[in-house]
Amino acid sequence: MFSDKFMTFIEMWRKEYAIERSIDEKICADKNGNPIPWYTYPAIEYLSQFDYSEKRVFEYGCGSSSLFWAERAKKVVSIEDDPEWFAKWRETFNHPNLTVCRRDEGEAYFNAIFESSEAFDVIVIDGKCRADCAAAAIRKLAPGGMIILDDSDRVNTSQEYVRAVGELRSANLLQVDFYGFCPMNVYTKTTSVFFRRDFDFKSLHAVQPINGLGNLWSMGRKKRKQFFKSNC
Repeated sequence: MFSDKFMTFIEMWRKEYAIERSIDEKICADKNGNPIPWYTYPAIEYLSQFDYSEKRVFEYGCGSSSLFWAERAKKVVSIEDDPEWFAKWRETFNHPNLTVCRRDEGEAYFNAIFESSEAFDVIVIDGKCRADCAAAAIRKLAPGGMIILDDSDRVNTSQEYVRAVGELRSANLLQVDFYGFCPMNVYTKTTSVFFRRDFDFKSLHAVQPINGLGNLWSMGRKKRKQFFKSNC
């Protein structure tokens, strides 16, 4: 038998994070069915605070994250190497500021970012050739921008990730690691964000940080006192 307090914790994960549906249906979505990236929840909540309406995003690896970014950013370019995955997402995605392109794994893939004359404010590395993608991303990162390296905890077992993290750190970027659970998985991982030292993204909100999912201080005073008395 589980205690009432523990069941309150489980219900928060079920309702606020929609983690049960995400795991069982293998989807990356929030409680309202909106697409979210396959990043850790702490990283998603942090990144969701900012205004991307004038930002350009480039992704190595497409998926639900492509729609997450397309709904927020001015322009999104996503590169995919897997033919079946590309066909699935290209048919599914229909967003005016999202372009999904297929490139074969290798130079065509990690050099795809140079096909654009623009620099990018957000560059996501979540596909193949991560070390080479990291090296390319540094050259195309706009002033004040950031690079997201997902699954960065693999640095402990993979030389590919050692090289990727090494490339990003050698560029004098500021590394912040977000550990925790993520959609679909029953285990934790890490999403790392590498910031230029002049990072200047504006918040969507009057204060930062905003209250996260399941946060006690997002409740009204009376409800917060009741909740604290019953569960803490």
